[in-house]
Amino acid sequence: MNSKFVLSANILKDAEFVAVLTGAGVSAESGVPTFRGKDGLWKNFRAEDLASPEAFKKDPKLVWEWYNWRRGIISKAKPNPAHMALVELEKIFKDFYLITQNVDGLHFKAGNKKVVELHGNLWRLKCINKNCYRFDNPIYNYEVPLKKIPPTCECGYLMRPDVVWFGESLPPDAINKAYEIAENCEVMLVVGTSAVVQPAASLPLIVAQNGGKVIEINLEPTYLSSVVNLSILGKAGEILPRILDLLM
Repeated sequence: MNSKFVLSANILKDAEFVAVLTGAGVSAESGVPTFRGKDGLWKNFRAEDLASPEAFKKDPKLVWEWYNWRRGIISKAKPNPAHMALVELEKIFKDFYLITQNVDGLHFKAGNKKVVELHGNLWRLKCINKNCYRFDNPIYNYEVPLKKIPPTCECGYLMRPDVVWFGESLPPDAINKAYEIAENCEVMLVVGTSAVVQPAASLPLIVAQNGGKVIEINLEPTYLSSVVNLSILGKAGEILPRILDLLM
């Protein structure tokens, strides 16, 4: 048994409040392309052309065609062993939260309940009319493909994906909750993220500053690797189930 797995399990065994921060690497193991990396979704497109308020204002149909394509890919994806291990971890600890940068909804699909979505959810549609009820209360829509592109709200305005675009701020409720979790958890698992996108990248540092321990699980080293309590390189879908076995 890998000694780092044992150390991770021992760190977790002493905790009551555990948090997890996940990134695109977790979803990549389910076949969801990542934005960063050699096979990222940005390989053939400039992000600014597809995922910004300006792009949507200029050509909402083009933006929605791209998101419709993404929804088609993600609809075929199934939760992988990493997702399922995180569901079991939620059952073990008295206090548990999963903070994710992913917008694919796979953590919910796997069965996690306490999920904080920092960047929104691809399956929610939000009205662009600030005076509309659906501006603050997005609706879930799982149609693949969408019947109408771009989709419109009952009020007549266009609807957009309820995700955070470039140039936009994170949802205040989500990021404030994430900061609260980071300040109070005893252990944070940082799984499948490059740890470069702010403000999510600051969360593990907040944990450490408040006396908590940080365990990183990633395919390759990141800037966090030299400052966390433990860094384990490899696939989350292989590592998390091994750690979980030691906790059962």
